[in-house]
Amino acid sequence: MLKSVQYKYRPEYLTISEPNKYKAENLQSEEMILNLGPQHPSTHGVLRLEVVTDGEIVVDVIPHLGYLHRCFEKHAQSLPFNQTIPYVDRMDYLGAMNSEHAWVMGIEKMLGIDKEIPKRVEYIRVLVAELNRIASHFIAIGTYALDIGAYTPFLWLFRDREHIMRLLEWTTGARMLYNYIWVGGLFYDLPVGFEERCQSLIEYLKPKLVELQQLVIENHIFINRTANVAVLPLPVAINYGCTGPVLRGSGLRWDLRKVDGYSVYPEIDFDIPIGKGEAGKVGDCWDRNNVRVLECFESIRIIEQCLEKLNKEHKRTKEFDPQAVVPKKIRPPKMDFYTRAESTKGELGFFFRTDGRSDVPVRVKARACSFNNLSVLPEIARGGMIADLIAAIGSIDIVMGEVDR
Repeated sequence: MLKSVQYKYRPEYLTISEPNKYKAENLQSEEMILNLGPQHPSTHGVLRLEVVTDGEIVVDVIPHLGYLHRCFEKHAQSLPFNQTIPYVDRMDYLGAMNSEHAWVMGIEKMLGIDKEIPKRVEYIRVLVAELNRIASHFIAIGTYALDIGAYTPFLWLFRDREHIMRLLEWTTGARMLYNYIWVGGLFYDLPVGFEERCQSLIEYLKPKLVELQQLVIENHIFINRTANVAVLPLPVAINYGCTGPVLRGSGLRWDLRKVDGYSVYPEIDFDIPIGKGEAGKVGDCWDRNNVRVLECFESIRIIEQCLEKLNKEHKRTKEFDPQAVVPKKIRPPKMDFYTRAESTKGELGFFFRTDGRSDVPVRVKARACSFNNLSVLPEIARGGMIADLIAAIGSIDIVMGEVDR
């Protein structure tokens, strides 16, 4: 017989807990408020979802932020441009190379040196960014499979991601937060023998991606669990400012690597996969995951073309200095400037305000793709089951370091 009661309900618990949008008096007789998070198993990080349910049906979802807040923008307004790169890494820590690329390109354009960057530097930047894109998508697909009950894909994808991480660690000296892409160049050239090892990795990954399609994307259980679930119509995706695989999963062929044609992407041949509703409706959970898998194939095409260029026209020489164009002092003219690039999760943008006198920006504002993508969650979750809510948020592929920056 129990001697003590572990939990005793008190009516005031709802009012003295974290602030909610909904109050008890606003609920219908059969409705209740559930809190999902903040913890990893529920929400991929420190995010709290206030969920109003009617039995197993989701009536409304309200994301609550503020449990991580990294103060990125305040840090960026107190440091020189080049010293902020390690903080940029920590926004989307799963795709740090892509975040660095966006930040650095904006500063180079403000300084007017963007046309002076050596082609070898540009191809190396694209190469490491696409390697990081594959690694990020492996995390997205692997953890998503785990969310809905499939354990084996999670282990396989983490195994294959590890090969990419070791390659990037060999290049930069860091496992995830690289500080490798610098304003005007790179921290260092690729290690001797990198091209050969990278090519071997690509040959290893090609059949693994086919296995991934067979194990996950074409799996009948996965299709039944994700097709027609959390459908995001294209007009809704556009109105909420969604980008990346979330937007392309809804059928719009929008990718800044093609639209803006930055760096050397215009010189590279690759396609932009979109959701077509092959398993269910266009814009469902299955489409978003299928787009990520197809993007991995396209990233491999990009990497192969970069390796070809780095082995031929822009091959390694003793005279090559990856820091030849790196400015000693970064002092852009007075201006308001916005730059953007296609990160692993969508459009990552930075707004700069400079005064023309200091190497520290007056104002920095980050346009984080995960933040916009998360905002559409209530639209795609209403009317679904609670279990489908977990499937919905996993399919968005947010990273809280970028949402709650």
